[in-house]
Amino acid sequence: MTTTRTDPVRRIAHLDMDAFFASAELLRYPQLRGLPLVIGGSRVQRGGAEPDPARFARLREYAGRGVVTTATYEARTFGVHSAMSLMQAALRCPQALLLPADFARYRAYSQRFKEVIARFAPHVEDRGIDEVYIDFTTAPGGQEQGGRALAARIQHAIAADTGLTCSIGVAPNKLLAKLASELRKPNGITILYESDLAATIWPLPARRINGIGPKSGARLEQLGIRTIGELAAADRGWLAQHFGPNHGAWLYASAWGWDDRPVVTHSEPVSMSRETTFERDLHAVRDRAALGALFSDLCARLAQDLRARGYVGRTIGIKLRYDNFQRATRDQTIDGYTDDAAVIRRSAGLALRRASLERPLRLLGVKVAGLVARAALVPPAQAQAPERSLF
Repeated sequence: MTTTRTDPVRRIAHLDMDAFFASAELLRYPQLRGLPLVIGGSRVQRGGAEPDPARFARLREYAGRGVVTTATYEARTFGVHSAMSLMQAALRCPQALLLPADFARYRAYSQRFKEVIARFAPHVEDRGIDEVYIDFTTAPGGQEQGGRALAARIQHAIAADTGLTCSIGVAPNKLLAKLASELRKPNGITILYESDLAATIWPLPARRINGIGPKSGARLEQLGIRTIGELAAADRGWLAQHFGPNHGAWLYASAWGWDDRPVVTHSEPVSMSRETTFERDLHAVRDRAALGALFSDLCARLAQDLRARGYVGRTIGIKLRYDNFQRATRDQTIDGYTDDAAVIRRSAGLALRRASLERPLRLLGVKVAGLVARAALVPPAQAQAPERSLF
């Protein structure tokens, strides 16, 4: 008698913490629950040991260049969202309370919830401070109820350990799992099968697909495509004509929920960067001293980041945003690899010389790319950039 072995059905989960930064602040200030709360900026002062909501700054009082890091769902109902300028958010929800970001606190909570997940499923792909992909396929309980049982256990364990909630989508692949995790926020679980595509996924806006950005979304709307279903109904050749063969093929495949990407449990970073947005526009000539100090500080902090994580790189670049919001980037590749602040600053300065500095600047950033693990270099090379930088 021959026994046929059936491989388990592929089940991938996407876990997304709910309004993560704001939720972490509400654990510190529970009296703010139920109120519109925005996290962002850097000049707001916290209240005392027993703060009262009336003592926190209101969004209407903010003046500066900061952006919204995140917002509670009460603030989101007014149209406030991540990456929006705080000044624009103040027009939509002036009564919202404003707290500065506390990234050390958020990183600590991030580590805690990821440690909880690791107790239930070993194959986890870290996607940032507040989200992960989890391979449920062979995890204990990962096939039960399509993954709902394991998702519920993870969700409850995270809440018990951290006091925070999360939303989880479980589907045949990463693309559909991410879409699913957004459908029942906050504190929701959504289970998707391929048979749910037409009823659940196709009515959603095309922009909901991770990877369709503002430009592609706007172009699709110009072509009369607003939903994922309309994208799925489009001709593949027509999409290739308008978006190019590769991107057109990807758009079509994504609309049909096709995604073979594995859950990657470890990946090496390709670049690291630091940047800052100025409180006022700075000019390369009139504000040379201030820009020079900021430039040095960015390079020093980037070097610290590289050393802390054990990486060196050989392509050093700069990023500029001008007062008219136009952007410019320039790169400088050196002969060897480095994590030295002085080398980074000199090389970034050479890259800066190739950018236009006639207009005032809103933002300055420094990046090191082409990273390799320092331990992989024998011996580790230190590059030299003898020329003098602009600042």
